[in-house]
This record gives sequence, C-alpha cells and structure tokens, in this order.
Amino acid sequence: MPIRKSTFFSGGYFHVYNRGVNRNQIFFSDEDYSYCLSLLKKYAEIYCITIIAYCLMPNHFHFILRQNSDKSISQFIGVVFNAYVQSVNKKYNRIGTLFEGRFKNTHIDNESYILQLCRYLHLNPVKARIVDAPDKWPYSDYNDWIAKRSLIQFDFNFILSYFKDPNDYRKYVTEYNTSEEERDIKNFLLE
Repeated sequence: MPIRKSTFFSGGYFHVYNRGVNRNQIFFSDEDYSYCLSLLKKYAEIYCITIIAYCLMPNHFHFILRQNSDKSISQFIGVVFNAYVQSVNKKYNRIGTLFEGRFKNTHIDNESYILQLCRYLHLNPVKARIVDAPDKWPYSDYNDWIAKRSLIQFDFNFILSYFKDPNDYRKYVTEYNTSEEERDIKNFLLE
C-alpha cells in the first residue's frame, strides 16, 4: 500500500474517522472500547496529540484531534489501530482487516465547523438510536465535556474558550438543529 501523503501539520485541527469493512462492527464488547480508549490515552501523550472530541461507535469512530508537534496524526492513528486490530484478531480468533480502508481525515480551519462537529460527534449515538441522550453513551467524551467524568486527558481550555462552563456546552448540544447543521457540515461527515 502506498504511503499516505501527509496533510497533517503542527497546530492543525483534524476530523479523523473510519468504519468497519462492509460497515461491520469494530467494537464487540465493553472491553474492546476500554482497550481502544487506553491505547488512545497512551499514544496521544507519546505522539503529542490533543484529543479534542471523540466518539467510538459499534461500527465506526470519529476523532477531532490537534497535532502539537512534528509527530503526525497519521502515525498516531496507525499505532493505535494496528495495536487494536491485532488485539481484536487475537481475542476473537479472526484474521484480516477490520476497517474498510485507510482512515479518512479533513482539516478543520473554521471555528464554527469544529464546534458543530463536536456536537455532531456527541450526538452520534443518539442519532443512531443506541441511546436517548448523549450522556448515556460511555464511549464518547461528552461526559468529560459536561464535567460528569474525566476519562481521557483532553484540552479543557479548548472548551472554555468557546463556552462559559460545561452547562453552556450541554445547552449547545440540546439545541442542535439536525437538518440545518448536517447540511452545513456535510463534507465532514462519514456517510
């Protein structure tokens, strides 16, 4: 497979996403989600990546990441998901690929889009009808954003630069206008 031409740069914000091959599951148990989160936490520190927002879904994932050094987001994602796939393959006695291909990414250069994407990610399990409220899905950082939990180290100052407090963000999420905003951020969505 040819090497990905790097589009990542220090200080840049990126939406990174991928889904299971044939839209199949990539997480099969709570342990799988927890293991993936532990890999993210470990390697984010090593690769100087800030996790702004994330949502792990049964058959796909979304991250909003900031690269803070010359260590590339591409390397970070590669290490995390190579380790994850090896673990899943061993645990479930499977072989082959888990993902439909290389992860996709979009550079986010607009403050409005980054906030809309955060909200979209956090509402993803609600939209998929897995839960009826974003705080009931344990595999996103929504509960970190609203100060109900602190699972992964993330940039709380990022949140405070846009919202006066966690309740302000909670209100922002509940006021989501699906059709209008999805049209605005269509280029950033995994469809």
